[in-house]
Amino acid sequence: MAVTIHKGRDNVTKRVLLGRPLRSDTLGHTLLPKRVALPVFASDALSSVAYAPEEIFLVLSVAGLSAYAFSGWIGLAVAGVLVVVVASYRQNVHAYPSGGGDYEVATKNLGAMAGLTVGSALIVDYVLTVAVSISSAAQNIGSAIPFVEHHKVLFAIAAITLLTAVNLRGLREAGAAFAIPTYAFMFCIGVMLVWGFARLVVFDAPLRAESSHYELAAEQSHLTGLAFAFLLARAFSSGCAALTGVEAISNGVPAFRKPKSHNAATTLLMLGAIAITLLMGIIVLAERLGVVVAADPATQLLGAPEGYHQKTLVAQVAETVFAGFPLGFYLVTAVTALILVLAANTAFNGFPVLASVLAQDKHLPTQLRTRGDRLAFSNGIVFLALAAIVFVWLFDAEVTHLIQLYIVGVFVSFTLSQTGMVRHWTRLLVTETDTRHRRKMQRSRVVNGVGLAMTGTVLIIVLITKFVAGAWIAILAMMTVFVTMRAVNRHYRRVAAELDAGKWDGLLPSRTYSIVLVAKLHHPTRRALAYASATHPDTLEAITVDVDEEDTRALVHEWEASDITIPLKVLESPYREITRPVLDYVRRVRGNSPRDVVTVFIPEYVVGHWWENLLHNQSALRLKSRLLFQPGVMVTSVPWRLHSSDSR
Repeated sequence: MAVTIHKGRDNVTKRVLLGRPLRSDTLGHTLLPKRVALPVFASDALSSVAYAPEEIFLVLSVAGLSAYAFSGWIGLAVAGVLVVVVASYRQNVHAYPSGGGDYEVATKNLGAMAGLTVGSALIVDYVLTVAVSISSAAQNIGSAIPFVEHHKVLFAIAAITLLTAVNLRGLREAGAAFAIPTYAFMFCIGVMLVWGFARLVVFDAPLRAESSHYELAAEQSHLTGLAFAFLLARAFSSGCAALTGVEAISNGVPAFRKPKSHNAATTLLMLGAIAITLLMGIIVLAERLGVVVAADPATQLLGAPEGYHQKTLVAQVAETVFAGFPLGFYLVTAVTALILVLAANTAFNGFPVLASVLAQDKHLPTQLRTRGDRLAFSNGIVFLALAAIVFVWLFDAEVTHLIQLYIVGVFVSFTLSQTGMVRHWTRLLVTETDTRHRRKMQRSRVVNGVGLAMTGTVLIIVLITKFVAGAWIAILAMMTVFVTMRAVNRHYRRVAAELDAGKWDGLLPSRTYSIVLVAKLHHPTRRALAYASATHPDTLEAITVDVDEEDTRALVHEWEASDITIPLKVLESPYREITRPVLDYVRRVRGNSPRDVVTVFIPEYVVGHWWENLLHNQSALRLKSRLLFQPGVMVTSVPWRLHSSDSR
């Protein structure tokens, strides 16, 4: 009766995939300079310019081509919100540089419930960031490669898996891997915009997108008054997807090199400037080129050829600007798809840090608190990947469907964070007497106050315009995460109270009763008997379960003929079950002497190959797990290493 323990090649495989372990004292070497931190933490916000403009156009298409005239104004409104949010978060990273971000701000200034609300909102938002970014990448690649368009879910899952593997290797290596593609995206989109506007303005070229020749069948072409205002609000809320990712920098301040707060604030400023430039450039250029996108091209685009494959907005702009130079189109499409895949990396860096902070406060399992071999929060990375894959699969990697769930969480955290910052500065102003410091605090409070008003307004617009379309799913997910974290915290507090050392009664067992489980009389059994004897128990006996009368008779005969002086008891099992008779016997021993402690010794095989586990009886493993639930019973494993494990 033995349990088998396998020690195979898992460690070698792990080293090949993830690299060698890093010492804790090398953590400083994994910190990021600004040039690497920008692509690591800002890729989400930068990449959103690839789909946020398209979502604005898609919503406006409901009212027909004439509604596209408002796209520029909506883009300006989104850019204005982005300016305010960036300015507000620059105050956050200076006031709270520990990496708790919005969660820490809300918890310290508004209380634990507000902090958990922010935490649950950010968790959902990070998962959706991965799902939306990867799905959008599949859509963009599908513009050039139809095979990907027809297998978007498979592509998305493969991309998430690849991102997970890269991030498990550690933050610095992930940053180095993602820096070049991110900068390549900024360069290619920048060249596309400069060359496009140059051809239109300087060379007066008659550039028109292929889709500009098609008519758009408006679903509701006579919208007026409140209905049209609601449509514009929907387009604005969809465009606000461009703001996602800003909060990741405030959560990732510990990953920056010193001075951490200054470098994080500078990176935020660079992020805002670049994102606004690219966002407005794409929107204005797409409108000038006459780009048309429809939610259902087959029915909405009139005049389009049969089997027409609608490209993404960015792909249509690139195809028009680089007409006659197909390499430019394919390059822009490639780097756009790549940055969208890497955009998920913002979540892969922000979520594990946030989860670690929540786990430290006992709101999430403590396994999420610690770093792995490569000094990355490995468990958080894996959890995020699995959750994102679920959303991709459920929504068939459709960006239009996923975007309806998006940004609710991030604007909940934005609003509560800015509320907390206003209270933070108000509290400090009560005790601060230095005039210069007071002016600085008052200025920061004004910035955060404007941020609160702006983000709160956007949150209301998002909830009104997107609730029925799918935002309710995100809200339900946030509520589920909130309730789960509350339950986890209650569990940890209950266990802490139960394990409080101050409540130890100091009572020791009166006697020790040791039992050795026996299946055969071989080396593992003899070692277990020898080890049990070495503990000098008050009572020592061996037991075996009679599941085969002939084998049991042979074991008893061999036992009596051996030099072993320890008595062997045979437990009857008319139904050939092992676990129940042993449990019943142990309970009887405990019942006869409740103050005795019973120790059960179980021999174990240590094997070197996974398939060897299939060749040995695992009944003792089940018995071991059941014995652990018996009060007053200790379980001791006595290993016997087979030759196959010698090289491990």
